[in-house]
Amino acid sequence: MPFEPGEVVAPSDPRIVLEGQWGHQPGVAITVNSGSRISFSYAGERLQLLFDTDGLTVAPHLWITVDDNEPALHVVEQPVIELEASDGRHQVSVVVKDVNEHANRWNPPFGCAVVFAGLVLDSRSVLRLSGRPGGPRMEFYGDSITQGVRSLSTHPESEGADGTTSYAYLTARAFGATSYQVGFGSQGISKPGNGEVPAGVDSFGWNFAGSPAERVEPSDVVVINLGVNDPTLEVEEYAGYVRRVRAAYPTTTIVSLTPFNGKHAETIQTAVKTLDDPNLVCIDSTGWITEDDCTDQVHPTVAGHATIAEHLVAALEQQTALRRSPSI
Repeated sequence: MPFEPGEVVAPSDPRIVLEGQWGHQPGVAITVNSGSRISFSYAGERLQLLFDTDGLTVAPHLWITVDDNEPALHVVEQPVIELEASDGRHQVSVVVKDVNEHANRWNPPFGCAVVFAGLVLDSRSVLRLSGRPGGPRMEFYGDSITQGVRSLSTHPESEGADGTTSYAYLTARAFGATSYQVGFGSQGISKPGNGEVPAGVDSFGWNFAGSPAERVEPSDVVVINLGVNDPTLEVEEYAGYVRRVRAAYPTTTIVSLTPFNGKHAETIQTAVKTLDDPNLVCIDSTGWITEDDCTDQVHPTVAGHATIAEHLVAALEQQTALRRSPSI
């Protein structure tokens, strides 16, 4: 039977939980980062998710899960995605699989972004209030590896990428944490990324150009995994980036993670020592994976990311106050 629209729900409605780095503009919530999430619960059968796709040149990819079913892939080429389930209470999770690293995703108007415009419930469905996420709060700042690029295959576009396979996504889930997963392909500390993204030192603190990244409360742990894309990296360059993070979060534990292939590891370790910051930890990840754990000798496979996450979870338990969630 035809969809009979009922309540229209804005993205800012407290019954919708947004997780990750989202910028808010009138009537929409925008993310340019893989791994960002939308979750809500409803009673009824049908509803529609609304997206603004005007002007996008590349469609973002989403995973949508209803209850305990397998995630379904949705390529957001049209402004409406309709969901239907048997009459009853349902939990919906929408996770950004990939925002294409090559399309402009920094300077509005975007070539690729998830622009969420809210929900339309059918006339017999009701949106329920969901509990806010508990547990610790974590932030990850990295490049294409943190983004999940080429984890599925060597395909250079979104078909080969999946932010939910990233070590960052897996690590946050292991701790039951609310996560801000910020990964931009090709970005370094001082090197700009793909998709018109500026260098890490310039993009930190912004959702995208013109949209400050505001936090309701500071995160418990911030993990930095940048540097592998910088052709050269000076101690002061890396230290300057960490100082910028520290200025934003005076009491948060900051973790400097060296690149997995060991590039610039000595520089990063020296920079951390020179800062003499008691809440700054350096974790040397050199050798956690090899080229055999990668799809293209650089980007980890799904299994490679899982291996990284295992190492990182153990290291964070040793060197921070984080503890693995008992439900994982």
